[in-house]
Amino acid sequence: MAKNGAGVVHVIVGDDPKPSSAAAVIVMGMISLLIIGVAPDVLGALVDERRLAPSGLGVTAMLELMTLALSTGLAGAFLKPENLRLIGAGSALFLAAVNVATCHTSGLVVFAMRAAAGVPEGLLLWITVGMITRSRTPERWAAIFFTARVASELTTALAFAFAIIPRAGADGAFATMALVALLGLPAALLLPDRYGPLPQDPAKTAPPKAGAPPLRGLIALFATVVYVSANGAVSVYLQPLAHRAGLSADVARTAVWASLAAQILGGALATAMAGRVRYLPVFAVVTAGFLAVWAVFGLHPAPLVFIGADAVAGAVALLVGPFLVPMIIEADPSRRAAMQSAGAQALGGGAGPLMAALIVGDRDVHGVLWMGASLLVAGFAVIAWLHFTNRAAPEATAS
Repeated sequence: MAKNGAGVVHVIVGDDPKPSSAAAVIVMGMISLLIIGVAPDVLGALVDERRLAPSGLGVTAMLELMTLALSTGLAGAFLKPENLRLIGAGSALFLAAVNVATCHTSGLVVFAMRAAAGVPEGLLLWITVGMITRSRTPERWAAIFFTARVASELTTALAFAFAIIPRAGADGAFATMALVALLGLPAALLLPDRYGPLPQDPAKTAPPKAGAPPLRGLIALFATVVYVSANGAVSVYLQPLAHRAGLSADVARTAVWASLAAQILGGALATAMAGRVRYLPVFAVVTAGFLAVWAVFGLHPAPLVFIGADAVAGAVALLVGPFLVPMIIEADPSRRAAMQSAGAQALGGGAGPLMAALIVGDRDVHGVLWMGASLLVAGFAVIAWLHFTNRAAPEATAS
């Protein structure tokens, strides 16, 4: 273990990464999840250009996030955290190539290209998650990562809304995303070449093993998927919801960047709260916030009200994101489940649009609001159960 102050991230096992290495790790995660922040703009543009049907919007988002989650999960379970520079550089280059290949495509070819993009995105995210789960304050570093990620998404969404998509359409957006992916090549040179092993569960005497997490860790991951899928289902249909309320695509694009700006505030608040506030009250506040926002979406609001409501959704989404990690670590102290946290979040982000695509018609998308609310409440119920049964277990043992 490196001496205190040797790096900006103090890890449980192994050496603390240098500040430049930690920054490079965060950049890899920012590149991997860029699509999440700009998907409503990019996929909405494909729908407007009649290259995708409204129902295909959800399928496209699902495919990319599903393959992202799968590659992150498989890497976390089976890949050794070695040769990170080579993996980072190769993934960034492959992602750039896929983004370029998506230009001038439509229909099923878009599905295939975006599914392929999820593979390098998942590997880049695995690199970032590896550092966060090994840190002594994972919620703080998750909050820093989320905030930095959203800042990049905000910058890109503003460029898409006001310059790139109005002039060059969806193809201009994909070309821009390819250029962003190429930033991973110089960042890869600064990555640590390897990470230390995951810390040992304090309740165990045997050394930690790779593979599947224990049952409570799997339940925590399931709760993450369900909870995150709620917002994933609603957010990807932001532009159709705006159209249903009689609002233009410009209003929807404004709502996207307003939401991203609010997410920076939510991430900053989460960073300040990390280590000081328990996760369950945060989940309770966020659940109430989402339900209020989606009620507004269903009332055919005025443009400014629609934009303001989406900004609130963005703030609470970033507020809760970093607290998913300590929730999972409480359920599984071995941190094997925490290594799958980002994959579970991406899986939820993809499962939500998929489920929404099954119930949303081309004329009415309001059903997604009811589905999102149901998933949100169900996920929160499982998270609360995990927390209270975890607190009850030591008391039962003592008795």
